[in-house]
Amino acid sequence: MLDRLSSSQEDLESEELREDAQATGCTRISECSDRQIVKVAGTLRTVTLRPRAGVPALEAELFDGTEPLDVVWLGRRSIVGIEPGRRIIASGRVAMSHGRRVLFNPTYELRPLGKE
Repeated sequence: MLDRLSSSQEDLESEELREDAQATGCTRISECSDRQIVKVAGTLRTVTLRPRAGVPALEAELFDGTEPLDVVWLGRRSIVGIEPGRRIIASGRVAMSHGRRVLFNPTYELRPLGKE
């Protein structure tokens, strides 16, 4: 109880995200390795439109309380429901790009908004 009172809001949110990922049976992002097929859960922190090689690409940063993961949908300018603060479960093959983990064109499931 004392630990929870002395923890920052960010620490509490990270702990909640880690517990949620474990409860849904997902792999922690920190445990994902290059070329591994994974299922991860977390909250989208940022969503941006950034062209790659002249092709539109919707990029989002997914955070599960351990480490961030870049999620990229090539050829998409927007996706309904993909917005900052939204919780999702994403599945696909992890790639490493510039020292960061990336999922290209993952399958995904939008999680309900608010408390479950």
